[in-house]
Amino acid sequence: MNGTKPTGDCPRVRDGAFFQGPMNLLHILQQRFQTALAGLVDDPTPYVAMIKPAQDARFGDYQANCAMALGKALGKKPRDIAQDLVQRLPLDDVLDPPEIAGPGFINLRFRSDWLAKQVQELGRDPRLGVESPKTPRTFVIDFSSPNVAKPMHVGHLRSTIIGDALARLLRFQGHKVITDNHLGDWGTQFGILLYGYKNFLDEAALKADPVREMLRIYVHVRQLMSVRDDEDAEDAVNPVAEACRQETAKLHAGDAENVRLWQMMMPWCQAEIDTVYKRLDIHFDHTHGESFYNPQLPSVVADLEKRGIARNSEGAVVIFLKEGEPPALVRKRDGAFTYTTTDLATIRYRAETWQPQTVLYVVDFRQGLHFKNLFEIARRWGYQDVALEHVSFGSVLGNDRKPIKTREGGAIELSELLDEGVREAARRYELTRKERQERGEDVPALAAEELTQIYEAVGLGAVKYADLSQNRDSDYIFSWDKMLATEGNTATYMQYAYVRTRGIFRKGDEDVEPLRARPPLPSLESPHERALAIQLLRFPEALEAAATDYRPHVITGYLWDLAKTYSGFFQNCPVLKAESPALRQSRLLLCDLTARIIQKSLDLLGIRTVERM
Repeated sequence: MNGTKPTGDCPRVRDGAFFQGPMNLLHILQQRFQTALAGLVDDPTPYVAMIKPAQDARFGDYQANCAMALGKALGKKPRDIAQDLVQRLPLDDVLDPPEIAGPGFINLRFRSDWLAKQVQELGRDPRLGVESPKTPRTFVIDFSSPNVAKPMHVGHLRSTIIGDALARLLRFQGHKVITDNHLGDWGTQFGILLYGYKNFLDEAALKADPVREMLRIYVHVRQLMSVRDDEDAEDAVNPVAEACRQETAKLHAGDAENVRLWQMMMPWCQAEIDTVYKRLDIHFDHTHGESFYNPQLPSVVADLEKRGIARNSEGAVVIFLKEGEPPALVRKRDGAFTYTTTDLATIRYRAETWQPQTVLYVVDFRQGLHFKNLFEIARRWGYQDVALEHVSFGSVLGNDRKPIKTREGGAIELSELLDEGVREAARRYELTRKERQERGEDVPALAAEELTQIYEAVGLGAVKYADLSQNRDSDYIFSWDKMLATEGNTATYMQYAYVRTRGIFRKGDEDVEPLRARPPLPSLESPHERALAIQLLRFPEALEAAATDYRPHVITGYLWDLAKTYSGFFQNCPVLKAESPALRQSRLLLCDLTARIIQKSLDLLGIRTVERM
């Protein structure tokens, strides 16, 4: 399997000279170290990867830590190697002379006059320094994928918003992205609905709200399935569960009545999840449920048998994997197919229809073994040229550190969670507004419509950011207090930082368009101005790091660093009261770029900004 990750291209070279447009700072350093390492090692790649942002700005902007590793490889003292690298390093008009610290750390600092030119270029660049790749890749992203027989619940949250963030990020980077929602619309959950519809339907309730009635039926039948008539009989079969399985089998066999009911129920179910997607600003290029692949399953099994990948075992068709592991079942003894069969049909369809280089499955960690086996079977089947990757994630937990539930014990419906987020945002907003008024601060009067938009943006943004700011491998505890905090690494703080920068332009009656069309060469005399310039120019680097391993939390980490740096600038560098008109324009440029990058970063996370709060 080709596991190539999406990375940016190396810095452009024109006529043998480094191009000086707005670029990825890390790439610039890596390119120069590749030159310095030429002739010392055959492959400089692992050594240039050891260039990292400096932990303390007093010692430089970046630090190269490769001399120690090179010392072991070459049998030389690391400090001697560091000295050799410094002498070989092309500085041009980009870098100040490097400094060697400790056993061989190389501290690197960009020239301030060069940084100023990069910021000026950044000001007129609509892509904020992010270059399009020379060789764009095609990605298919499989995410959300709820079972549609019931409303979406909090368990669908992470797949939905992580998948959407990755799609936005990779598209912005210049790759072709195809999003495909693989709905569960053909499994046992519909057998449950069919049995419930035939036996427990409330006609009036169905007419009033078909989605709620479907949910009531589903819950009722599930409860009946968990109760046995004879608890002492080890081989007892729950009659309701068996009846539901029979309804599912009849649907799959094409029973006219069951197919008619399924076709009637599907629009209700689809409308329910589409309402949630619209509210979350989630969009799919394609929605192909399990039913879409059902006609293809016999040919999948036949081809697997023909190639000798699958074989008959006690009446079933299976694929044997590693010794000691259970085989993968692709057709049951009764002729029914499995999720594995459907997933293989899906791989074949996507590969033949869209010819992607990479398919990402944004699915929780519990499906890890399934995808490991699925990808192995796909490779045997001939799909070696497409990278199939499981982008796994942990769970959303309550205060008891268990998957978050309602008081009644069921999973919280996603629409209810979003409603609560907006209500909580409104309550906290009004409380803060009242406190500011009591302190005598100038609080603008906002129309009801604008307030509603603010509540929605803040509430939904808080839910998304709290999730996306976590390393996706980790579980996290759901907390409104942390989500809606006005300090710290939260969506509310980032949205407020954006509003604060925009407020400077309103207060100074400044038009941003001339600033963007003809940005001034900024002054970076103060350490706060220079630190902010560095953070702004690291935006492409942050996006590349997030995309390389499909981790949106890298963007939120960057945003937090940017917001903290801007706060230091805001407190120490007067903008509207700058000492001169030129310095005012310089600082306005830094403010505008901060706002633009915050807004774009939040947009890549699927979070809206507002102009006033």
